[in-house]
Amino acid sequence: MDAWVRFSAQSQARERLCRAAQYACSLLGHALQKHGASPELQKQIRQLEGHLSLGRKLLRLGNSADALESAKRAVHLSDVVLRFCITVSHLNRALYFACDNVLWAGKSGLAPRVDQEKWAQRSFRYYLFSLIMNLSRDAYEIRLLMEQESSACSRRLKGSGGGAPRGIETAGPGGPGTPGRGLPQLALKLQLRVLLLARVLRGHPPLLLDVVRNACDLFIPLDKLGLWRCGPGIVGLCGLVSSILSILTLICPWLRLKP
Repeated sequence: MDAWVRFSAQSQARERLCRAAQYACSLLGHALQKHGASPELQKQIRQLEGHLSLGRKLLRLGNSADALESAKRAVHLSDVVLRFCITVSHLNRALYFACDNVLWAGKSGLAPRVDQEKWAQRSFRYYLFSLIMNLSRDAYEIRLLMEQESSACSRRLKGSGGGAPRGIETAGPGGPGTPGRGLPQLALKLQLRVLLLARVLRGHPPLLLDVVRNACDLFIPLDKLGLWRCGPGIVGLCGLVSSILSILTLICPWLRLKP
């Protein structure tokens, strides 16, 4: 098992390069179609995209084992929420890769009787569940960091002899009960929360990259499952951005979100 996981890790860079090329072809094909390019050129781009997709499936053979090993490690995390989100995400990834392997067998001709549409829907469903768990984990970590940052700011204000802004942390003459002041105060609170969120994400690049990557990936299964039709242009752009960010985490391992 460990030997296969090491071999699988070595193919991750090639798979992500193929993924970036595949979604670049999808985006290019949409642009060519929109600008009235020749049908022959559009056909060649679609064929290249199909070949890259099939090549990616070959490179992902056995990735279920890697996902299961990651799930086994996540079970031992001390934080209950992180343990649940990461473990369930890896289990769904394992099922997604298993369905993907069946699809590869069908498309390569090894199992011609495979219902490719059914297995594709299953794989995208597991992919969607995995992304939802990833984004839930990101939201949880963001909330923890925002609480820590807010507490640190409060301690600094107390240490410098300052206090909380009037009408925000405490009720007073400008509190929520004062007529005409509730809406501006709510807007100010929202502005402060957005600034705090931006500060947290700016101070934690791995978390920021993970949020953007998972958010971009989310459009792919939503479109494929028919839950939210975004079109090949949006899918290609989001897939390309996500692939570039994934490659960046391989080049700069410190940008990978841990655990």
